Amino acid sequence: MATQTNADFCIAIKNSMNYMQKIGGFGEMLAKNYLIKHGYKIIETNVKTSYQEIDIIAKKGKFTIFVEVKTRTSFALGSADTALTVKKIKNYKKVINSYMYDNNFDKRYFRMDLISIDINKKDNKATIKHYKDIF
Repeated sequence: MATQTNADFCIAIKNSMNYMQKIGGFGEMLAKNYLIKHGYKIIETNVKTSYQEIDIIAKKGKFTIFVEVKTRTSFALGSADTALTVKKIKNYKKVINSYMYDNNFDKRYFRMDLISIDINKKDNKATIKHYKDIF
């Protein structure tokens, strides 16, 4: 009978996080390409704040768009668009308000979008859904 040490468990968690980070990074790359293809200008990516990270900040016309990207490779936990909870939206509001205040943005011209990406590894295809102005 094999036993797992605490070190083995830590390595497994680290490898899992690396995998999740790679999937998240791949999803963000797909989202950026999607936005550019649809006429958005990417301003910043992976903006760290005291609350959390903003995946993508883009511009289209007079609007600044804060984009959260959710990527899933399995439906075991639901599709990617179900990953954004009410609590997370509440936190994003704080992050966006703080960012806009710190950077002197016009609060009349902003929105938050969600881009959900479900990757079918078997078919090597991704389904991208863009939800605009989610709050």
